[in-house]
Amino acid sequence: MSYSRPARRAAHRTSSTILAAAVVLGAAIVAVAASPLDLLPGDDSTPAVGSADAEAGAEADAGPAATDAGSGRPAREDSRPGRPPSMPLGEADGAVPDGVTVFDDDVPAVAQLDPDLLDALREAASDAADDGVEFVVNSGWRSAEYQEHLLREAVAEYGSEEEAARWVSTPETSLHVSGDAVDLGPSEATDWLSEHGAEYGLCQIYDNEPWHYELRPDAADDGCPRRYDDPTQDPRMQE
Repeated sequence: MSYSRPARRAAHRTSSTILAAAVVLGAAIVAVAASPLDLLPGDDSTPAVGSADAEAGAEADAGPAATDAGSGRPAREDSRPGRPPSMPLGEADGAVPDGVTVFDDDVPAVAQLDPDLLDALREAASDAADDGVEFVVNSGWRSAEYQEHLLREAVAEYGSEEEAARWVSTPETSLHVSGDAVDLGPSEATDWLSEHGAEYGLCQIYDNEPWHYELRPDAADDGCPRRYDDPTQDPRMQE
């Protein structure tokens, strides 16, 4: 009997230990069964779907927005991929291939010259051929678009509109656009015309452009009019 109380205390301690172990085990089971999302770090360390960081990454993957070349501006509607580009300037606008003569009716730069000017050129060219000289057309009629293109090129080359105006007229004033002027070569042809051109009414108009000829019907009787230094002195270019 002397040992009965210690045995009860030992049994009580054993029961308490087992109960504590069961509680710990139960907590561990609950922790393992918890959702993995509950174990992840808080929102401060992981961007949520749709956050600014995530959207920025998506935009980077998509690449930069389309812009007009060199401008930094958003691309215009007419520059979308797949849209055909504007037709390039060519013979239909007055560009002249090599070796064209005043007899080439299939070239718009020749065919669309003023009929009286073209007749005078052909008569003079036929007579010049007897002297072994051929007229080559370097430029004749031009579309307004082609003239504007040439003017922009001249401004870029000469550095200002004022200087460019000595060589290239605006589409509104150009005698090429109206079909009333022609640029001829080579130098043998212009040399021949400087001597005989007035007989056909063909006159050089500007001192700085020995290749530029226009029709002056009265020149056969009165001679060609006094030349301007350059087109900026021509009143027709001021209209």
